[in-house]
Amino acid sequence: MAKEFNTAVTCDPRRHYMVDTTEKMKVFERLINGGKYFTISYARQFGKSTSLNWILRNMSDRYLVIPASFEITSPKEWSNEDTFCRYFCTKIVSACENVEDKDVVKFWEGAKQTEKLDFDILASKITEFCRKAGKKVVLTIDEVDKSLDNQLFLGFLSMLRSMYLDREKFGDEKYTFWSVVLAGVYDVKSMKVRIRPDEEHRFNSPWNVAAEYDLEMEFNPREIGTMLEEYEEEHHIGFDIKEIAEEIYKYTSGYPVLVSRICKEIDENLERSWTKEGVLKAVKRIIGTKTNLSESMTSNLELNPKLKAFIRALLMENFSVLYDANNPTMDFARMFSIIKKDNEGRVEIHNLIFQQILINYFISENELETLTPGVGLKTFIDKNGDLNMPMIINRFKDLVSKKHNKEAEFLEREGRFMFICFLKPIINGTGFYYSEPENDDSTRMDLVINYNRKEYVVELKIWHGTEYEISGREQIAEYLTTRNLEEGYLVTFSFLKNKVVQERPEWIEHSGKRIYEAVI
Repeated sequence: MAKEFNTAVTCDPRRHYMVDTTEKMKVFERLINGGKYFTISYARQFGKSTSLNWILRNMSDRYLVIPASFEITSPKEWSNEDTFCRYFCTKIVSACENVEDKDVVKFWEGAKQTEKLDFDILASKITEFCRKAGKKVVLTIDEVDKSLDNQLFLGFLSMLRSMYLDREKFGDEKYTFWSVVLAGVYDVKSMKVRIRPDEEHRFNSPWNVAAEYDLEMEFNPREIGTMLEEYEEEHHIGFDIKEIAEEIYKYTSGYPVLVSRICKEIDENLERSWTKEGVLKAVKRIIGTKTNLSESMTSNLELNPKLKAFIRALLMENFSVLYDANNPTMDFARMFSIIKKDNEGRVEIHNLIFQQILINYFISENELETLTPGVGLKTFIDKNGDLNMPMIINRFKDLVSKKHNKEAEFLEREGRFMFICFLKPIINGTGFYYSEPENDDSTRMDLVINYNRKEYVVELKIWHGTEYEISGREQIAEYLTTRNLEEGYLVTFSFLKNKVVQERPEWIEHSGKRIYEAVI
């Protein structure tokens, strides 16, 4: 069977092209070898289930690994401790169907027949089982998010925690499971909940025994390259693996499912165009398609007004702030990988694909009067099929001046958003754009536009005096140099009421670069 790039289910190395995550998985291996209880808490489609499968495939020679997944199919299944404990026994039996030692299944089938079960009896059954098992037992539980609002499940976790603490206290390695791994988006170890209904005033974490570890699950360009190497060995296309891996990383920041999705688009829908242009086409297809990931992200914004306002400020107002894990809004956004920390600890949108999806989301629901070009969109495309950026900027300036010349406060807050709203219908379906905030200067934002295989850089800046205008020219000139471009565009929003800074946009020369400058 030919392999394929997978974006839907848990990855299987026998059927799917996969990134070599051996080094990452060694972290989990070390924790299990040390008998730790821990969580694998990352955003959706980030490789959590695949990591649990790696543990099952690669550690079953040393441990009895029991893979379980708790999902309530009927409220009656977990009506009390007895029904929950029987459900747990059933899940263990199901998870161990392929285990060579059939005594495992026989034991839990027998446990399920106990006349009345509760957590205390279940705990004794776990101890009996772990003492009889020929290997140390590792329990993994996937999809824990679907059970975290259930009091019985939290009580079950509390029971496992208590057994772990007793094991450590008395030094009895076979008293309970050697290692327990919980996988889900929410980090159970940081939850503060009422463990039992009758404990009205006592709140605790059901999983505060979880070991801490530091592991970034995003793929770096080298790791992405390992998947492309496997693909190239099979198909012999002859593309530049290093270049394409870096290009994929540029748009995804290593978000696992987005990496695989780009590869899948190129392989199956873009005639195996393993070029930079092919990557960009794949990115545009992803942005233009509704997926579970994009729907989940925008749904979170709709359900959380504070989160929505925060993300909008980051994208549209060039808001710059240091990440604070104790801020609930930031922590929630990080948990779902909507944001990440940059090298200086500041908040930024996780990747360029998310950035574009979110910009389109805010534009589509814009309650303000959206600026539109007002003329045929092809007017802004020259005879070579390239963007006529001076015409775009001039038209935008004229419309803003006519419609919003008395609303300086509005323009300062929304000006850059309005420019993106104006630009989108012109390049829609053909071009791609993204912003690169300059975190050391919240007054400016670089907008990078790709259109017809050409790159345009527009710096959007707020006027704060002549010296800032000069520094803006210097900044964009330096930025153009880093991107090997000779021309750029500087759009400055000015709020001076009684002074005209610049009558009409014009080309200027600065530090060997041509800059088209407009003050609005």
